[in-house]
Amino acid sequence: MPAAPLGRRGLLKALAAATTVLAAGPLTTAPAEATASLTAWTTQSLEAFADTLIPGQRRHPGDLPIAGAVTGPGAVQAGAVQVLASPDLPLGPWLPEIAGLLDARALAWAATRLLWLPPGWPPFVGLPSDHRTALVTGLFDPADLDHPIWQVLALLVGLAFDTAAHQHTADALAAGHPGLTWIGFPAPDADGLWRFPEHSYNRPLADLHPNTTASGSPA
Repeated sequence: MPAAPLGRRGLLKALAAATTVLAAGPLTTAPAEATASLTAWTTQSLEAFADTLIPGQRRHPGDLPIAGAVTGPGAVQAGAVQVLASPDLPLGPWLPEIAGLLDARALAWAATRLLWLPPGWPPFVGLPSDHRTALVTGLFDPADLDHPIWQVLALLVGLAFDTAAHQHTADALAAGHPGLTWIGFPAPDADGLWRFPEHSYNRPLADLHPNTTASGSPA
């Protein structure tokens, strides 16, 4: 259910710290451990938010958090909630409040538009797909007081899909990570390292300086 008002300064500090941790390298907590502390209500709201940003197909009939707007994998299948909830990040204690804030926005949205929300589900989950999209679009308006919160959450959701931030990249590819597979991320060489023998334009971009050392460093 919607939670008490956020302590925005503390939350923004936690969000900034989260982006710093992710920039340093992959998370180390197993996906099952990452979401163990979340209630179903919070998880469903976060899944619906992630699915609004990067839609995917439903996991099973009646999968209401995923709107089912497209075919193929989306942010939920790629582990967005696992990234948000990882104990490696400082967001865990804030996630119920973030979900509550999102659901409060959804309640207000539905009330002003006379939308029926299905009982037993978080309000944001109950919104039709087009209304979810319109609501989330407004959350990123610079005039919205809370827009930094949603901007950082969107960054983390994108990292889950595009980089498998909660897994080592080689392990994620070997396991068929939905996001990396969908975008065609290349597999590593046999030793687990990535090498790019061809220049991006198939030619050197500049002549090699004559004083360049054997390691490629400038003299």
